Amino acid sequence: MGRHSDKAREVLLDTAAELFALHGIDAVSNRRITEHAGTANHSAIAYHFGDREGLLRALLSRHLQEMNRRRAVMISKVADDADLTDILACMILPWIQYLADRPVTSWHARFLFQVRTIPSMTDVLKASAGLNPEVEALTHRLESALGHLPSSVVRGRAAILGPMVLGSCAAYEERVQKGEKSNWTGVGYFLIDSCAGMLAAPVTHPDEYVTFTEEAFLL
Repeated sequence: MGRHSDKAREVLLDTAAELFALHGIDAVSNRRITEHAGTANHSAIAYHFGDREGLLRALLSRHLQEMNRRRAVMISKVADDADLTDILACMILPWIQYLADRPVTSWHARFLFQVRTIPSMTDVLKASAGLNPEVEALTHRLESALGHLPSSVVRGRAAILGPMVLGSCAAYEERVQKGEKSNWTGVGYFLIDSCAGMLAAPVTHPDEYVTFTEEAFLL
C-alpha cells in the first residue's frame, strides 16, 4: 500500500473514531464518514477495510496493539508475587499512558466506550479480545491475589470495572478537550485505588450473590 493510501486510511480511521464517539456507532453511516473525511469516494471504506466490520476491527486493533506493547513492558517489571495494586497497574496504566500521549482532540476513550455499550458490536468486541492474552493472565493473577474471595466474585467484579474505567476515561477525555488541564497520571492512580477497593471488598450476602459475565478489563 502506497504512502498516499496509508494516509487516506488513517484519515478514515480518525474520522470514524470522532463521529462514533460523538454520535454513537449505529447512528453514523459509512457515507457520512467518507464525506466528513473529505473524500468524494463513498466506497473508500470498502476499499480500505472491506466492510464496516473491517473498519471497526481496524479501529480496535490500532488501539489494542499499542496497549499490548505497553502492557508487556509493565508486566516484565512486576514480581511474580505482585500485590493487587501492582496487578491493576498493569491493567490500567498502559491505557492511561496511551491516552495521555494522544492529542487534546483525542476520541479514543469515547469511541471505545461506545463499543462497550452498543449491542451490535458484541461479536466484534469478543473477537478483538483474542488480541489481549496478557489480560487473561492478569485476571488469573487477580484471582490469586484475592484468594479469600470466590473466583466467580472476582471475575464478576472485574466485569463491572471494565466499563467503569472506560466510562471514567471517556468523561475525562471530554473534559480535557474542553480545556481542563490534563492530569492522566492522577486519573490512573485514582482508578487503580478505586478498583482495588471494589475488588477486595467483603462478600456480605454470599448465598444471594449474582455475578456478571461480560469480558473484563478489555483495555
